Amino acid sequence: MTDKTIRGADVSTLLEVEERGGKFFDLDGTPGEAMEILKRHGFGLIRLRLWNDPYGEDGTPYGAGTCDLERMAVLAKRARTLGFQWLLDFHYSDFWADPGKQITPKAWRGLDEDGLVRAVHDFTLECLAGLGSRGLMPDIVEVGNEITNGLLWPIGRRPDYRAIARLVNAGIRAAREADPHIRIMLHLDNGGSNALYREWFDSYFENGGEDFDLMGLSYYPFWHGPMEGLGENMRDMAERYGKDLVVAETSMGFTLRDYAEFECLAPAERKGMAATPRLAARIDYPMTAEGQSAFLRDLWDTVRGVPGGRGLGFIYWEPAWIPVPGSGWASPAALAFTGEQGPGGNEWANQALFDYAGRANPALGVVGMLKT
Repeated sequence: MTDKTIRGADVSTLLEVEERGGKFFDLDGTPGEAMEILKRHGFGLIRLRLWNDPYGEDGTPYGAGTCDLERMAVLAKRARTLGFQWLLDFHYSDFWADPGKQITPKAWRGLDEDGLVRAVHDFTLECLAGLGSRGLMPDIVEVGNEITNGLLWPIGRRPDYRAIARLVNAGIRAAREADPHIRIMLHLDNGGSNALYREWFDSYFENGGEDFDLMGLSYYPFWHGPMEGLGENMRDMAERYGKDLVVAETSMGFTLRDYAEFECLAPAERKGMAATPRLAARIDYPMTAEGQSAFLRDLWDTVRGVPGGRGLGFIYWEPAWIPVPGSGWASPAALAFTGEQGPGGNEWANQALFDYAGRANPALGVVGMLKT
């Protein structure tokens, strides 16, 4: 990136989509690799999530990208070659970690608090050292993913901010040992809730939480309310804590059309779009190509409107997760790990920046025209 702003994309499922036949096309119809197309349209940062061991006991992949270190390193190398900065998002779980689940990895089960602190430190340092030895040290490290309700449950579960701070500190210290220049991000969901952010970060610092560089916020309009709330929260966070802020995850739908024909799954196997009309009714933008474009323009203006240039930009979540057979949220092995019920098909394709056939949406062209 040639300026301080961030226009990012999380493409953690990209290898899986490609392996299952997904193809991508630019706005003019020219075929190309998804990251190359994103780069062409103004994206400057790639975000990749990392799961500890996303495989069943028999080696069955968990799916959703099966984001282990080797697979993410392939994408990181591609990003570096294309001139992207990149962000590594440690989930500290074998599968999805978010406010509703922060499942301790299989290998760390039974550890006490001190043991988990050591495990977080050693795993973080080992991963970063391995990446550094390949010339792939990330520019930003995210210590935990959407850690609103803590991490590594039950020990690090909110409201035990003392334990949360110890676990997060272990990750921060390891990242800085690996590279003292690396930027550290802490990331919560529900970016429109100022009360949540004040409570969390006040409690974190009161319990000995170490300093960090970037505050990450998730903002999905169908879950997190009007954009005005996001702007108010970001302005307060910038003033209260003196941090640069990034909308670390966001998206907006471009259609209400189903994509069953592309997934080629039986109805009982699909997550589908059952909730989409209900969610669409909550937001101020139509789920059309025009609505997706307008959302990104307004989001950029909101983020960049934070005083002092503290609002750096956004990272679009899974813009290339188009519907292809075999790429979904969770395999049966993953569901066994989380204890959740299936099915595990794709539930995101109508929010990508490519349509169901992999053709670039007009919103991609918008990103390249956003003013710094």
